[in-house]
Amino acid sequence: MPAENDYSGPSAARLDFETIRIDLPRQSIYQRLGYRRDATRISPQQAAEIENYMEEARDLIHLQGTVLRLPIREHTPERVILGDDILFESRNLARFFAGCQEAAIMGATAGPAIMAAIAEDAAGRNVTRAVVMDATASEMADGALDWIMSYLRGILRRENRMLLPRRYSAGYGDFLLENQRVLYRLLQLDRFGVALTESCLLVPEKSVTALTGIRETAP
Repeated sequence: MPAENDYSGPSAARLDFETIRIDLPRQSIYQRLGYRRDATRISPQQAAEIENYMEEARDLIHLQGTVLRLPIREHTPERVILGDDILFESRNLARFFAGCQEAAIMGATAGPAIMAAIAEDAAGRNVTRAVVMDATASEMADGALDWIMSYLRGILRRENRMLLPRRYSAGYGDFLLENQRVLYRLLQLDRFGVALTESCLLVPEKSVTALTGIRETAP
């Protein structure tokens, strides 16, 4: 069960997920590896090797995550203000939040163990294994955000609210990567062993953040 915590700002709530369990997103992993169902041919031996590396990666991945709900206090064509004073200047993000009353900020990580294994293999032990594990960790981290959104949808249905189907991340369009500092601080990702570099990259690498909008359900 998730742990619910009050954020310091008014009308905000955070849900923490110490363990997130999802199925292996095999199709997405194969796509990330460059395989196409109707165009790529692989031998049974190659397929078995890839599947084995996926399973090994899953055993090393510990998905954790959190989501924070904040009211949208101000919304203009050029910026949004969340909570009391969280300002994001971005026309793209402002368009994304059109018609929304709240924002959901979320983050997830695959943990450090998988990254240590990838680094060891990439250094020469088994490059193929490293590539498969890297793709698996990436897709599972994204899958953790999907899981969080699905969980939140269940809560919102009881409130006659709905979640936007897509999410938006720092570094896309004019929503600069520097905004990762604010997302990192708000989500307190250090609690999950995630650090932020000077260049605004999350460490361990297979850690992700995103925003999406919450709006009232149409009558």
